[in-house]
Amino acid sequence: MKIETKVAKFKEPLYLESGRLLESFELVYETYGELNEDKSNVIVICHALAGSHHAAGRYADEAKPGWWDKFIGDGKAVDTRKYFVICSNNIGSTFGSTNPLSIDPSTGKEYRLKFPVLTVSDIVKAQMKLYKSLGITKAKAVIGGSMGGMQALCYSIEQADFAEHVFAMATTAYTRPWAIAINKLAIESIRHDKAFKDGFYKKDDLVANGLPGLAIGRMAGLIAYLSPGLFNKKFGRDYSRTDGLYELFGRFEIERYLEYNAYNFPKVFDPLCYLYICKTMNIFDAGRNEDTLENSFKKVKCKLHLISFKDDMLFFPEEMEEIRDIMIKLGKEEQLTYKMIDSQSGHDSFLVEVEKFNDYVIDILENK
Repeated sequence: MKIETKVAKFKEPLYLESGRLLESFELVYETYGELNEDKSNVIVICHALAGSHHAAGRYADEAKPGWWDKFIGDGKAVDTRKYFVICSNNIGSTFGSTNPLSIDPSTGKEYRLKFPVLTVSDIVKAQMKLYKSLGITKAKAVIGGSMGGMQALCYSIEQADFAEHVFAMATTAYTRPWAIAINKLAIESIRHDKAFKDGFYKKDDLVANGLPGLAIGRMAGLIAYLSPGLFNKKFGRDYSRTDGLYELFGRFEIERYLEYNAYNFPKVFDPLCYLYICKTMNIFDAGRNEDTLENSFKKVKCKLHLISFKDDMLFFPEEMEEIRDIMIKLGKEEQLTYKMIDSQSGHDSFLVEVEKFNDYVIDILENK
């Protein structure tokens, strides 16, 4: 599989939904496979909160492959022998695209808390500028899960002529109070961590020491991303062999798991970026610029494919079913498919239980 990582720099302003603008911006993106002559084999991949442009394949010095490597590659569901796959790092994210730690051209200093609040629509608008710069005007498909699924829905509504197929997985048409509450734990933990220093921490300090507030917020996320069934199966009541049962801070294995994953997270993910992304997800509403969701989904021209996961406890299946029901009410049954996966890994099932929807995606892409 041919993998290329590039940086696209845009000197033109990006006008944001908030009324503010980015005078200039950069997008880091990764491509897989070869673009065909008429540029008709493009598949766009959209990443979730903690994801990046590195969706598949493995760098030479990398211990783990890209976050959706099970799904994208030669001979896989998104077959890079057939398709030219592109995944860009969202603006606002921590992996190279313009974000709160980027330099504000108007001041010559890092944006920090002066960075504008972004919407999912802003993220998609920036990506569309990237495709235009590459001479890409159409996509075979747009595919994303979780926050990536929000982007996919945004493509189907606001960029209605762009994609033939849109796959939105493990997502929602608007963020409900439950998900906002999960994010609130992270937001408050970060804001009130003394090491955060009101957004003026030193980056090197966080790499060396981490940020406990972000780690605690990440724990809340991990709990919502998985499921009680998975916790019971994977950890049960197992107790750490190195800790005494009657030690006050002795740990169950589930506690060790949360600690290990959460306290490593601040060393690779910036807390300001995390705050801004949480805000972006919290204010997401596919009906924001219309009176109703129905008016938004009237704009859909593509084939819209909704995939929910039975034990998803962040964006519940009924949230996806609401979109299905709206499309049916609008008389768009022929543009719609819906599949609920009998999952066992919670919200993260779209990442780890790929084998349960691989064939479904392949059949649609091949018009079977």
